[in-house]
Amino acid sequence: MEIFDVYKRLNLEIAKGHGRFVWDTNGKKYLDMFGGHAVLSIGHSHPLYIERITKQLNKLGFYSNSVHLSLQEELAHNLGKICGKEEYRLFLCNSGAEANENALKLASFANGRKKIIAFTGAFHGRTSLVVAATDNPSLTTPVNQTENVIFLPHNNVETLKDTFSKHKKDISSVIVEGIQGVSGIYPSEPQFLNSIRQLCDQYGAYFIADSVQCGYGRSGKFFAHDYAGVEADIYTVAKGMGNGFPIGGLVIHPKLVSKPGMLGTTFGGNPLACAAALAVLEVIENDNLLENALTIGDYLQTELKKFKQIKEVRGKGLMIGIELADNNKGLRDQLIKNHNIITGEAGQNVIRLLPALNTTKEEASLLLTALKQELN
Repeated sequence: MEIFDVYKRLNLEIAKGHGRFVWDTNGKKYLDMFGGHAVLSIGHSHPLYIERITKQLNKLGFYSNSVHLSLQEELAHNLGKICGKEEYRLFLCNSGAEANENALKLASFANGRKKIIAFTGAFHGRTSLVVAATDNPSLTTPVNQTENVIFLPHNNVETLKDTFSKHKKDISSVIVEGIQGVSGIYPSEPQFLNSIRQLCDQYGAYFIADSVQCGYGRSGKFFAHDYAGVEADIYTVAKGMGNGFPIGGLVIHPKLVSKPGMLGTTFGGNPLACAAALAVLEVIENDNLLENALTIGDYLQTELKKFKQIKEVRGKGLMIGIELADNNKGLRDQLIKNHNIITGEAGQNVIRLLPALNTTKEEASLLLTALKQELN
């Protein structure tokens, strides 16, 4: 049997990782400025992370939600305290797509409506409903197609107001990333997010803050939406939550009422996943990683904006998009080949930086030095 090959992969096999560095099967060392798509929030092989998972595995690796799992309550308590949503409640699942899928379902349960507003450039996942709310027709099959998703221009307040006025009580929810990731690192503007909040309140819809990639401290605040000073009804989290261990969740406002059987998952919130997530929160809090993400992110953005070959630098904290001039399309490959630095990309012209939140200034400077050699 062979692999069902659907991924565009780097010509690279990583054998081990430590901190912000990885080594390939030939022993070559690389600086990881991509973090496996923003997943590795506390870096590779963090000792506390390993300790917590190992300790839990030696006690109990798995049981389903058919029994009481106190680790879930501990995780909910700690997450609520750190993210500032202590009155909210937590539903645990396995991935960002599953989190967004359940968020849309929960909103529809609550108000009995079908219509969803999503935005150009959005990426919310690949499962049935969220892929329909993702702005990429090549990912949507006939079975995913639905008339219930309305796509609007990102950051356009007037179109949003007009759509609510037209559809009124038909709109169930609005789903929006605080910073769009896959499309090229585009922040949602504060006025735009505040308008979503106001219109959802006015028309009885629910505000879903997709924080799968831009959340968990990556932006320098726990949720990127916090920059607008708004509160969503549901926040979805996943990528940085388990530092590589599969876990996702919904942070749910208390006005949304739970009922037995309305949501469910076999693996979600299992003991190992909770142990991983608890370790991540402990490191984030003890090491002040939100502050570090903002400090290192500001440093990188300040220095990146000095390059005349870079058209635009976007993002917050350690979620940065570098839009290049057309003649620098091969920069990602050059950084890997010539400097042993791994980055992400969005299309051919945007480099995505999504490194661990504990990245140091010295490590960030390695990237800047490499860019000076390649772009000057």
